[in-house]
Amino acid sequence: MRDKLRGAEARGYITRRALFIGLILVIATAYWLGIASELWYQAIFSFLHPYPHAIFILFLLILTSLLLKRVSDRLALSPIELLTIYIMVSMVPSISGHTMMAILMGTLTHPFWFATPENEWKSLFWRYIPSWFTVSDTKILRGYFYGESTFHTVEHIRAWAVPILVWSAFIFFLYLSYLCIASILRKQWAENEKLSYPLVQLPLAMATDRGFFRSNLLWVGFGISAFIRLLNGLHDLAPAVPQIPHGYWFRFAERPWNAMGSISVSFNLAVIGLTYFMPLDLAFSSWFFFWLSRMERVIASAMGVSVSSLYINARVSGGWIGIGLLALWVSRRHLISFLKHIFGLERMDDSREPFSYRTLTGMFWGSFAFLAMFCYLAGMSVWAILVFFALHYMLAIAIARVRAELGPPYHEVIGINPRGMMVDIFGPRRLRGNNLTVITFLYAFDRCHRSHCMPDQVESLKIGERTGMDNRRLFGAMALAIGVGAIATFWSYLQICYRYGTLAKMRGWIGHFGWESFNPLQRWLQYPTGTNVGAVVSMLIGLATIFFLYGMRARFLWWPLHPSGYVVSGAMWGGLCYFWFPVVVSWLIKLIILRYFGLKTHRRAIPFFFGLILGDFIPRSVLSIISLILNVYMPSAGAGHTL
Repeated sequence: MRDKLRGAEARGYITRRALFIGLILVIATAYWLGIASELWYQAIFSFLHPYPHAIFILFLLILTSLLLKRVSDRLALSPIELLTIYIMVSMVPSISGHTMMAILMGTLTHPFWFATPENEWKSLFWRYIPSWFTVSDTKILRGYFYGESTFHTVEHIRAWAVPILVWSAFIFFLYLSYLCIASILRKQWAENEKLSYPLVQLPLAMATDRGFFRSNLLWVGFGISAFIRLLNGLHDLAPAVPQIPHGYWFRFAERPWNAMGSISVSFNLAVIGLTYFMPLDLAFSSWFFFWLSRMERVIASAMGVSVSSLYINARVSGGWIGIGLLALWVSRRHLISFLKHIFGLERMDDSREPFSYRTLTGMFWGSFAFLAMFCYLAGMSVWAILVFFALHYMLAIAIARVRAELGPPYHEVIGINPRGMMVDIFGPRRLRGNNLTVITFLYAFDRCHRSHCMPDQVESLKIGERTGMDNRRLFGAMALAIGVGAIATFWSYLQICYRYGTLAKMRGWIGHFGWESFNPLQRWLQYPTGTNVGAVVSMLIGLATIFFLYGMRARFLWWPLHPSGYVVSGAMWGGLCYFWFPVVVSWLIKLIILRYFGLKTHRRAIPFFFGLILGDFIPRSVLSIISLILNVYMPSAGAGHTL
């Protein structure tokens, strides 16, 4: 039996045991992230990459496996099993947590509960909302908003059954289409271009390096980071215990400096550790463009120009589209060969892919057909469906490319989404109420991109390649985790909301996201306008900026600014708004090490920075579980903006 298990591991076989444990943890994680994010606003678990909860679970599995190994070798989990489970639980934050589902649930429950004669929602867009989208009965929604109830009643389950099923299917097929694109691009990015995938280094080292936990430097970094996090956790429970500040927020009161908005100075040691694995030029570009965009606002304010007239988000939107176009352009030879292979004009080797390229193509178009039919039956025009998903997939490819190539630990970009771009390009008057209403319900899938699923899938395929996993089973494990995770997340959110009430005891933003979705829709329908020429021109400027930065890097080796740094940090909100300071610290440390001590010292220091990450992620997760058990607010677990 032992020899059989070893042989299966050598072939990269993913065991049923790993899939079973992974599914149990997917369900548990969906509930954990939901209640942590929306009851106590512990948003950190879907902010940073790799996800803190996934690293914590991997750490616990490794520890448990080592203990079981003393009893029997057969009980211990192999590296492939460990990483399979890690990948499965890494699929959940793109659905649960303070990300897509919080926004989707806030949108689904908002239009009927908050409609009033004053806002005229009933006459403006109720007729565009399909009956199978959401629950319109305010009696059913009372417990959802005010709590002291339960989802587990026949009346509630019957009312929510159809929305849960149709939206879970939408999530599954959308994420499956990402997975098909990721599989088609895998060979180009991983083998032809040999992108670095910085964010897979920690989980790979934890699961496969037998000497990982024996490094003294690792435990030094762990001790420093964990001491600060645990001390602050004790302060949360007993305020008499002193704390070390998480960071500070400040804002200038006087013009023109107040145009910068709120600035965070965070002392997050995990981000220092994660940034150490980013290329120096991206780390520099990230904080450089962050401050450049702030200074641009200050100069504009000093000149009497309003910040809104700068169209900052429109420029960054064009920049992200430029990143996506460049990703496709660099991959053009692979894609041309791929198309010739699909049409039988040329033969490509697809033996290392999860499925043949023709099968992946069929799966993608089948998934897209479902998504398109979903939107068409909901009332969208065919042309609007095609434009929406073209922009949506371009953003997905761009974010996945940035993560695979450069590995920024944080890439929230609020205000960069297909809905906003379509409104600017075509205008509400041309889009009309049916299209505007449906893309408002789809706003959840593009609101901030902080935990987009496609980058996680791309990195998971890289982990599979590095460990020799059976790619087909890995593909199936991810798809299974997404399907089960979607249903489990809906159940967990509804159970939590009916118990605590989104407007009663819950500290998260689920009760407020609906305003962010429907207030613009109300304005567009009441005051329809045409094309926003200034925004469109700004998009083109952003696109040209990306091409310029890319051309300069290709032409001059000394050019320090990376186009990805511009899109990651240049928006009005997001980017490095929380983490610019630790990125600067890490960039400076890495620069000094490489310049004065050399590459060998840089490599020797890696365990220390791994330790900084683990020393923050593991205590955070422990504190989060304690806060849920004791039902107390603990900012040190990552609540609010205490990151």
